[in-house]
Amino acid sequence: MGKFENDAKELLQAVGGKENISAVTHCATRMRFVLNDDKKADVKRIESLSPVKGTFTNAGQFQVIIGNDVPIFYNDFTAVSGIEGVSKEAAKSAAKQNQNPIQRVLTMLAEIFTPIIPAIIVGGLILGFRNILEGVPFQALGQAMENGKPVFDANGDPVYNTIVQVSQFWSGVNSFLWLPGQAIFHFLPVGIVWSVTRKMGTSQILGIVLGICLVSPQLLNAYDVANTSSAEIAKNWVWDFGYFTVNKIGYQAQVIPALLAGLSLSYLEIFWRKHIPEVVSMIFVPFLSLLPAIILAHTVLGPIGWTIGKWISAIVLAGLTGSLKWLFGAVFGALYAPFVITGLHHMTNAIDTQLIADTSTHTTGLWPMIALSNIAQGSAVFGYYWMHRHDEKEAQISLPATISAYLGVTEPALFGVNVKYVYPFVAGMIGSGIAGLLSTTFNVQANAIGIGGLPGFLSINVKYMGAFFLCMAVAIVIPFVLTVFFKKAGILAKAEEDAVLDVPLQEPVVEESGLAAGAVVTLTSPLSGEVKDLSTAKDPVFAQGVMGQGVLIEPSEGELVAPVNGTVSVLFPTKHAVGLVSEDGVEILMHIGMDTVSLDGKGFEAHVSQGDKVKAGDKLISFDMSAIKAAGFPVETPVIITNQDNFLPIAEKDLPKAIKRGEDLFQARKL
Repeated sequence: MGKFENDAKELLQAVGGKENISAVTHCATRMRFVLNDDKKADVKRIESLSPVKGTFTNAGQFQVIIGNDVPIFYNDFTAVSGIEGVSKEAAKSAAKQNQNPIQRVLTMLAEIFTPIIPAIIVGGLILGFRNILEGVPFQALGQAMENGKPVFDANGDPVYNTIVQVSQFWSGVNSFLWLPGQAIFHFLPVGIVWSVTRKMGTSQILGIVLGICLVSPQLLNAYDVANTSSAEIAKNWVWDFGYFTVNKIGYQAQVIPALLAGLSLSYLEIFWRKHIPEVVSMIFVPFLSLLPAIILAHTVLGPIGWTIGKWISAIVLAGLTGSLKWLFGAVFGALYAPFVITGLHHMTNAIDTQLIADTSTHTTGLWPMIALSNIAQGSAVFGYYWMHRHDEKEAQISLPATISAYLGVTEPALFGVNVKYVYPFVAGMIGSGIAGLLSTTFNVQANAIGIGGLPGFLSINVKYMGAFFLCMAVAIVIPFVLTVFFKKAGILAKAEEDAVLDVPLQEPVVEESGLAAGAVVTLTSPLSGEVKDLSTAKDPVFAQGVMGQGVLIEPSEGELVAPVNGTVSVLFPTKHAVGLVSEDGVEILMHIGMDTVSLDGKGFEAHVSQGDKVKAGDKLISFDMSAIKAAGFPVETPVIITNQDNFLPIAEKDLPKAIKRGEDLFQARKL
C-alpha cells in the first residue's frame, strides 16, 4: 500500500470521480486538476484530508496544495485512479475547455502583459521620484525667483522652489532618470511585441525588430501627432510610392497597435513554418513573416489599433470625468479586487497605459484607484490579523499578507484570508469603493503606473497628492473597522466559523528528532544573493505561508547547495526543486524560481539523487539564471520549513539583506 493510497482514493471521490477528471498533473507543491465540472468537487471534504493544505481555482485548473510529498501523492493518485498524468502545458491546454472565449482572451493577455509589468513598475517609480524632485515645491527651499524678482501665483501667494531648482546634484539625477523613464514608456511597444512572440512560441528577435519598427526615430513621434497638421504630415511624414503614400507615424507608448502587430507576426511565422520546407525555412520564414507584419502594422493594424485604443480610453475617460464619475469610482474601486481574482485586472494595465498616451495631461485616473484597492484589502486582512493576533498559526499567514498587500501584492491577502472568510473581502471592497468615489470626485491623477499599495503616492501627480492622502486614509481605516465590526456582529462571518468546525480533530504527530523542545537549529544559506521576506514571493501559495515559513532569496549565482547536513527527501524530475530532511529532523523545501516546472528541466542540472546523504555546502543543483529569465520566469527561491508542527522558524529582522552561500540564514526552534 502506498503512503497516501487511502487519501488518494478519498480525493478521487471528492473531486467527482474519474469521469470528472479531464487532466491531472502536478508541480512542486500542488496537484493540478482540469475538471469537467468544478461544482462536483467537494472542497470541504478535500481540505479535511490530512495531506491537503488548501485548494484554489485558477485559469481553469482546480489546484490542491499538498506540499513536499506531492510527487509521492501524485504517484499514489495515478495508481488508484488509473488516470495517466499529463505535462503541465498539456494540463493548461486542457484547462481551456473550462474557459469561455472571453476568459481565453483575458488569459492570453495576462500571459502577454505579466512579463513586462516589472519594467512598467520601475518606470512608474522613476517618474514618481522625478515627480517629487521637479514638481513638489518646498517652503524650506525658499521662494522661487525670476529675473531677480520673487515669483507669485495667480492668487498672489508665493511660489516656492523645487529640489531641482536649488540643487545641481539632484537636477543631474533628475535629468539622468529621464533616460530609463523614456525608454520604458516610449519604447513600450518593443516589450509588448517581444512578449507576444514569447507567448506564441515564435522568434522573439523578430518581435524585437518589429517593435523597433513601430517606434523608430525616423517616424513622427506618437506624442507629436496631435500637434502636427495633416498638411505637414502629408508633406514630410509619408513614404511616397508614386501611386500611393503611407504615413510615417510612430506608435510610442501605444498598446493595442503593438499587440495586433505582434499577433500578426506570430501567426504569419506559424503559417509559414507549416508550409515552407525545413531545408529553406531559415531563409524564407523570417523574411515572409517580418516584412508583411511591418507592412500590415503601418497600413492597417496600427491605424485600427490606434483607433480602438482611442475609443477605449475615451470611454474610460468619460467614466472618470463625466457627471457620474463618483459612481464610476465607487463601482471600479469596489470591483477591482474581484478583477484580481478573475484575472481581469491585467486589462487595466493596458487601459492605464493608453490613457497616459492619449490624454492631454498624459496622466491616468485609474491607477490611483488600483493602489487604493490594494491598501483596502491590506487593511481588511490587517483587521483579521488584529482579531487573531494571539493565534500563532493565523498570525503567520495574515500578517505577511497584510504587509504584501500594503506593498501592492494582494494575492496572499485575497487567497489566504479575505476570500476564504468572505467578511474581510467585503469590508475591503466597501472601503475601496468609498476611496474610489473620493478619488474620482477629486479627479486624482497619476503620472504613470507605479508600485501599488502605500508607496503608490509616488506616482500621483503633485497637484493631487493631498487628495490622494485623504483617500488613502479612508482605504486604511474603513476596511479595518468594518472587518472587526462584521466579525463581532456575526455578519458574513459564517465561513470562518465553518472553517473552524470542519477541521477534523487529529492526534498530534510526534517525530523523534533527538532534540529537546526549545532547541535551535541553524540553517545556512543555500544561495548567494539577497534575502527577502517570504511574503514578497510572486506565488501566493508561498507568500501566504501555506507551504511553510522561511525566507525568499533572489540569487546572484546559479548554484544551490545544502543548507544543513541531512538526506535528500525529494528531487523533482524537472530538477527545479529539492527537499531535505536535516539530521535534526527539520524538513526543508527549496524551490528555484516561480512556475519553473514549465521548463521541463531545461537550464537545471542536479548533482544529487533522492535518498543521498549530504553535508552543508554540498552542491545540490546548478541552474542557468539567464535561461530562466529569458523564458520569462523569476528566479526568486523560497527556502522554507515544511514540518511547521515540529519546527518554527525564528523571524528574521533587517530584511532585505545580502548573503553568501554558507552564511547563517535563519534558525528554527523545536516545538
